[in-house]
Amino acid sequence: MSDTVRHILLRGNKLLEWLLFTSIFASLCAVMLCMATERLILGYIPKPGSVLHWFIFGSSLVVYNIHHVIRKPVPGQSSSWLQISSSWNVVLAFAGVLLCGILAFRLNRQVLLACVVLSVFSFAYSVPMLPFIHRKRLKDFGWIKIWILTGVWTIVTAVLPMLYWHRSMTDFPFEILIRFVLMFVLCLAFDIRDVQADEDAGIHTLPSKIGLPAAYRLIDWMILLFVALCLIQYLRFGQLFRFSGSIVAAFLMKTAVVYTRHHPSNKAYLLYVDGIMLLYAILVLLH
Repeated sequence: MSDTVRHILLRGNKLLEWLLFTSIFASLCAVMLCMATERLILGYIPKPGSVLHWFIFGSSLVVYNIHHVIRKPVPGQSSSWLQISSSWNVVLAFAGVLLCGILAFRLNRQVLLACVVLSVFSFAYSVPMLPFIHRKRLKDFGWIKIWILTGVWTIVTAVLPMLYWHRSMTDFPFEILIRFVLMFVLCLAFDIRDVQADEDAGIHTLPSKIGLPAAYRLIDWMILLFVALCLIQYLRFGQLFRFSGSIVAAFLMKTAVVYTRHHPSNKAYLLYVDGIMLLYAILVLLH
């Protein structure tokens, strides 16, 4: 391998780390999932860059980068990244706050109210805000950790678009259920990744309570439920390409879980497990 190719690969790897560990990639995934919902409820592919899209992107930057700033280093992150991550996390969290502050007044009342509630749960998840002696964060209650994360992601990417475009949630119940199951699988995979660190911190999440083999079996059952819900939605709306894209996403979801089970690393989880959100959104947007 020539020095030029090696240099390009090294720069590409650093860029990838930057996108992953600053949560820019995850924030983009959130916007794409929002657009996937909009594709269904509007009947056409929305133009990227709406007020809602930028608000979701900015709020995701705030929540995840603040989480990175206050949390302890996670084993497995490269030392080179840890040397620069704090500065970028602070900068991007501040940028996200500015972006959300500018756009908040352009959101309708329903969306803004939902975002206020979501922000309270999101910050209480990582920031010690609760009035308890030993457990001051929502994540310290391990048995509800996955439900909070799944619920927040579902509301942000499925419910907020409906509120923004003044669509009734009762008209698209399976879209909400499909998003909930999708996010449950991905959050459970991350809980599996963090099971040892959580146990060391005295946090007993779902995987630690039921055991890792049972957690992986639960993922399989939830993927099957995901496919079943997608089939029901297909029978309702008759969008074959959206259904076929969901089947491909289910297969890739299982593949990502299997891969990270045998090759666990922070980069693999952030790229392949989080990447399922992006792939799923692209697949359903293309129908």
